[in-house]
Amino acid sequence: MSTDPKGLTQLGKPAAIPANPDEATLERVPNPHTGTLYLARFTAPEFTSICPVTGQPDFGVLVIDYAPKDWIVESKSLKLFLQSFRNHGAFHEDCTVGVAKRIVDAIAPTWLRIGGYWNARGGMPIDVFWQTGPALEGLWLPDQGIAPYRSRG
Repeated sequence: MSTDPKGLTQLGKPAAIPANPDEATLERVPNPHTGTLYLARFTAPEFTSICPVTGQPDFGVLVIDYAPKDWIVESKSLKLFLQSFRNHGAFHEDCTVGVAKRIVDAIAPTWLRIGGYWNARGGMPIDVFWQTGPALEGLWLPDQGIAPYRSRG
């Protein structure tokens, strides 16, 4: 993980999609507004992984909200990290919580929450939610914008 913007290994350079999440590098850059409580949101509307039992593809939307502290996530590295799940076999719960914990490990945010909204498989959608702790007083938390399951439409 790079801590100096000049040392970023992926931004502005050709970078292949990592073969799996363990090979992916999440990079960070200094928070330009340290000491200010604000929310940053990443939405991955086409998140994919592989069912570890059937080998079939799973599709979902990940919504990642975090309140930065000293660092912010470099978005290209996050995109490549998320794409590394494309051929990775894991259950929805593992993917969703695993993504959040990797971000927490990389940037140590003041607060983070993730919503994993998975498309139905076998007739049942699985939504997974995790956060680092209670929401912070004064932090604006907009709705994640994903409809409750009714064919997600």
